[in-house]
Amino acid sequence: MKTTSYKPRVVVIGGGTGLSVLLRGLKKQPIDITAIVTVADDGGSSGRLRCELQMPPPGDIRNVLVALADTEPLLEKLLQHRFVNGNGIAGHSIGNLLLAGMTEISDGDFVLAIEQLSHVLAVRGRVLPAARHSIVLHAEMEDGTIVSGESVIPKSGKRIKRVFIDKENVKALDDAVEALREADAILLGPGSLYTSVLPNLLVPGIVDAIRESRAVKAYICNVMTQPGETDNYTMEDHVRAISDHVGDSLFQYVIVNNGHISDEVKALYAEKGAQPVVCKGEQAAGYHIIADNLLVYDKALRHDAARLSQIIIGLLGAKV
Repeated sequence: MKTTSYKPRVVVIGGGTGLSVLLRGLKKQPIDITAIVTVADDGGSSGRLRCELQMPPPGDIRNVLVALADTEPLLEKLLQHRFVNGNGIAGHSIGNLLLAGMTEISDGDFVLAIEQLSHVLAVRGRVLPAARHSIVLHAEMEDGTIVSGESVIPKSGKRIKRVFIDKENVKALDDAVEALREADAILLGPGSLYTSVLPNLLVPGIVDAIRESRAVKAYICNVMTQPGETDNYTMEDHVRAISDHVGDSLFQYVIVNNGHISDEVKALYAEKGAQPVVCKGEQAAGYHIIADNLLVYDKALRHDAARLSQIIIGLLGAKV
């Protein structure tokens, strides 16, 4: 009788492009992956489908499914294709429409729709929304004003003090809570701090499950700041913002880039109001800092998914 070797259980929390980049590297490792994804998006195609069909926003889920899927490049390109023309269809991606259609076929059950589409795409892992229903993200700015809407907050032109959600009738998906409690490693980020990472932590039940878990826990800091969201933030500022929202000691490690960024690339990003996230070398409230060259550049700066994966596998080995 054959016995299957144990695969460490890794849970990744976030949304946006950063999470997808990380998952493309992790899916090549001998691990069991669960991705917990934000449902706060309210802009673009996701926002339209969320409003018109009363369903959770599919965009971040789509990106994660594509990142974890075992598909041909042409199918991936098709899922990410966004219509340019067409009355009512312009701006929608095919992947978003597939999730919307699958949700209707599943009698409005978005979680079941994700599961079924995961089977169709041969997804290597499990993809779960942080909550069963959409959440509305609000931000209190430093001048005391309140801005509502995930897509609107970075465009306000004001510095964010804190973000919060309407918690009435919102709770963490049971499967997400179970995955966190049973995880061997929990990874937070990378992704937009206030609009992709923190919205997941604000869902009731998520932070409690992370704290109860015996997993090794790490926060992966962004490579660059984001205009309108984390202007001039250092690594320590990112960590402090998380602690201010959910308390200290949520994770043990902070993974941050210390690789060189050329002056030419810096200038390109400076034109958009972004700059490298630097690490001052402080202990960041007692967290262990793992600094490494985590950069790749191909039209845009991204985390090196292969190097990140090596670091994470190393943390899993240390836990064992």
